[in-house]
Amino acid sequence: MRLKKSWSKDMVEAGCDEVGRGCLSGPVVAAAVILPKNFKQNFVNDSKKLTVKKRLELDAYIKDNATEFAIAELSPSSIDEHNILNASIYAMHRALDQLKTKPEFVIVDGNRFHPYPFTPHQCIVQGDAKFLSIACASIIAKNYRDELMLQLHEEFPQYGWNRNMGYATREHRRALVEFGPTVHHRQSFRLDYSSDFLEAEPEPPSLVI
Repeated sequence: MRLKKSWSKDMVEAGCDEVGRGCLSGPVVAAAVILPKNFKQNFVNDSKKLTVKKRLELDAYIKDNATEFAIAELSPSSIDEHNILNASIYAMHRALDQLKTKPEFVIVDGNRFHPYPFTPHQCIVQGDAKFLSIACASIIAKNYRDELMLQLHEEFPQYGWNRNMGYATREHRRALVEFGPTVHHRQSFRLDYSSDFLEAEPEPPSLVI
């Protein structure tokens, strides 16, 4: 199914999405993308539905053909201070702040958003599977965050971040029990060491090989 090009039709529209919201470690990363009217790419889709190879190919295509794009991240300490919802929204605002072309309308994946100054917006549940600009934002944000987690894995290999990207897999939780949290873990998230914590079904990482 081809994704829709825009919600607002005639306005300069930016699509926003974030990744890493459900992780135990690492930043939350957001992207904002403005696409030209003639943008064509039938393979663009929700980043969770794409292989790593396809995401990387599309990342280059999006950055070469978008009118504007920007990426922003918020650290685990900021997530602990503001909570993950507010941190995710703030990261999207920071991405929008970096756009040189100011959007006249913003579409956002999900059902919650704080109004961006002087700019109307629309929240769209599963928007990354419905609108091109949101899907593009999800792809470049996902690639950026995965690369960052791979770099952090070199410093802390015991947590398996090269495989789970910071998500709450059983491997990751068992490492927390053995080694404890790092500065890259979100202290406000559930990081206890009970048997329930270890044996509960993990949230699967958003990683397709």
